[in-house]
Amino acid sequence: MRWSTRIGTFAGIGVYVHATFLILIAWVAFAHWQVSRDVGTAVAGVAFILALFGCVVLHEYGHALTARRFGIKTRDITLLPIGGIARLERMPSDPRQELWVALAGPAVNVVIAALLFVVLQFTGAQPLDTLSVTGGAFLERLMVVNIFLAMFNLLPAFPMDGGRVLRALLAIRMDYARATQTAASVGQGMALLFGFVGLFTNPFLVFIALFVWIGAGQEATMTQMKSVLEGIPLERVTITDFRALGPEDSLARAVDLLLDGAQQDFPVIASGTVVGILTRSDLLSALARQEQGVPVASVMRRDFDVADASEMVDVVLQRLQGRDCHTIPVLRRGEFIGLVTMDNVGEFVSIQAAVGSRGKRTDPAAPRSAGLRRTS
Repeated sequence: MRWSTRIGTFAGIGVYVHATFLILIAWVAFAHWQVSRDVGTAVAGVAFILALFGCVVLHEYGHALTARRFGIKTRDITLLPIGGIARLERMPSDPRQELWVALAGPAVNVVIAALLFVVLQFTGAQPLDTLSVTGGAFLERLMVVNIFLAMFNLLPAFPMDGGRVLRALLAIRMDYARATQTAASVGQGMALLFGFVGLFTNPFLVFIALFVWIGAGQEATMTQMKSVLEGIPLERVTITDFRALGPEDSLARAVDLLLDGAQQDFPVIASGTVVGILTRSDLLSALARQEQGVPVASVMRRDFDVADASEMVDVVLQRLQGRDCHTIPVLRRGEFIGLVTMDNVGEFVSIQAAVGSRGKRTDPAAPRSAGLRRTS
């Protein structure tokens, strides 16, 4: 994720902190200083937030390590002001496995809260007498927050874990796409309720309502796309009419190609092999810092993914979603034949949906020429 800095790698999974997280830390320190005018109080406030987000990291590791047991890798974990994100390569196709992965995160918070309760009992504290997030001792507040995190994440609404739990339970008895749509509808119903209550009580509930509504809609859309793309070979959505660059070409040449047509990202080819991808965002960023005579090789991405034409589109789509570069070169028997982008997959889904609305099914890729047009 852009604007993120790696703070370490644990269990083979990189942990990143987004730049906006530092703004949260600064705001917490300033807020405590404004109230108390005491450095110690400000430091204690920051320490509590860091401890809280340490629990969030453990929550995400609960998801990641459980997914690993089912053969699913986690690309990374990123801390944001609104929480943590564990980017799994894919979600389990077995609903029972998805259930375990979804429950693992909140289970970690329950375990942390239970351990803190035991520690507090041994120290003579009575944590159940003053359950408060804002008051009480450090460990007491941390225990209460972990209980809150577990309960909040188990709300049956995407993108919280409870939405995935509900979807997994429904998918055991019905079609996966239908289960997702039902779970998304439940989540959006809760979002409407949160928004209505928030208008008269706490404005923060309106923010949560918006977050839930968008998350539920995105999950339903992605599942619909997956059901449309399931069983379709990548070759059918591959862009075979494209422009290409060479490593020695200048950024000025890339600008000309960008302005010349609708293509956004360009493969960089040397001796018939794709050696990099120049994305529109990377090109614009480079133009803001460097002269247009700089060679493409100094700007192109070298950590791109590749796919075989025989792979299924829904599988490759999951890989596209997990990477910053949303363009994948496609090979057939080791030979480069074209590109697949998120936009092109989206167009394919739109065409299939339009055709399906007439009760027919056609091949939207058929009319496209299979010839390559390369410019270097």
